[in-house]
Amino acid sequence: MDVTSKTGKAAVLLLAHGSPDSVDEVPDFLLQVTGGRPLPPQVVQEVQHRYSLIGKSPLTELTLKQGELLARELGLPVYVGMRNWKPFVADAVRQMTADGIERAVVICLAPQNSRTSVGLYRTSLNSASNSAFATEFVESWHDHPLLIKAFAERLHAGRKHARSEMGAKVPVIFTAHSVPQRTITEGDPYEAQAKETATLVAREAALGADGWAFAFQSQGMSGGAWLGPTVEDTIRSLKEKGHRGVFIQPIGFLCDHVEVLYDIDIGFKQFAEKEGMRLWRAESLNDSPLLIAALADIARSRLMKGV
Repeated sequence: MDVTSKTGKAAVLLLAHGSPDSVDEVPDFLLQVTGGRPLPPQVVQEVQHRYSLIGKSPLTELTLKQGELLARELGLPVYVGMRNWKPFVADAVRQMTADGIERAVVICLAPQNSRTSVGLYRTSLNSASNSAFATEFVESWHDHPLLIKAFAERLHAGRKHARSEMGAKVPVIFTAHSVPQRTITEGDPYEAQAKETATLVAREAALGADGWAFAFQSQGMSGGAWLGPTVEDTIRSLKEKGHRGVFIQPIGFLCDHVEVLYDIDIGFKQFAEKEGMRLWRAESLNDSPLLIAALADIARSRLMKGV
């Protein structure tokens, strides 16, 4: 469907979390994340340590690549704005204004809606907006059929490899980033949407009720209760059921970054080994054609509304 001739000068704006380009930039990055509130030195040092172990987070590079692929698919300009690092949302909005954009579909690269992620992206956009162009903000797309197929495709390929190495079926743990418990008790849809994504992927992959579990990962280092169960507790539970391996697929993340490359590939893998378990992970979506198709479908449908 050609949208270019029917929607004026239209574009897509992808919003993401952002990541520092080097270990030295971690302290400034964390101040962006907390809105200027200093974190305890030991927390900053631990985050720096994690980034040092993975070299750098490829999140920005991969997000820009996703934007390039989406632009090619749509035949429309696609801009990228990060909430916590360069290129900032405000930078993207300024460029869109200079380019004469009249209307934009705004998609957060966090499919499940939480006020701690999507809500903060919207706030950043509102702060940067100068009303030069109209925006159509996508609140969530956690159940989009092509997104589900993209996750199932990665799951099938990785689990097939794990089963071959293990010589037996390996249960799947779907994960999403944890949020403070108070967020959910205040009516946030995030927990329900994350679990719905997992359920739909499990169904698409024909895992069966006993073939998968769900856990929240990357609980915060600050005080207060965070959503669980944790991945560690889930691994122990599966061990008690007689399993000797687990397969993790994060369904709240769309590309590789520190929560995948450190938390899963290093932290959870080491934990599993201490428990006498093996651990595999699904490849992240990154430049998955099905992911790009999902984003394109969302953008087209929003641009054609009311035309």
